[in-house]
Amino acid sequence: MHTQTQNAFRALADPTRRDIVQMLASQDMTIGQLTDRFDMTRAAVKKHLTVLSDGGLITVEARGRERVNRIDPQGMAPVLDWLRYFNQFWDDRLNSLKEAIERKDK
Repeated sequence: MHTQTQNAFRALADPTRRDIVQMLASQDMTIGQLTDRFDMTRAAVKKHLTVLSDGGLITVEARGRERVNRIDPQGMAPVLDWLRYFNQFWDDRLNSLKEAIERKDK
């Protein structure tokens, strides 16, 4: 598995980071805005954001003194590609099962 894909999966492995990604899918947010939504310190939220950034799932933009976090849709591409492979795998398997059942019923 490609390093970028591994980093993206590592980032998504944590439920807090998945929550952050969902929040950023709705709107760009600062660390302070995100911290207000979690029962954890600003430093802990920053660590989660660093893992998400390292995974290529978010970008961070400096706006004056603030750092605004934004979802990076391109960062999700390796994850989606990996999942599509298995989606097709199961589609093929289920179609084969369906055909076998239909042959048996005849």
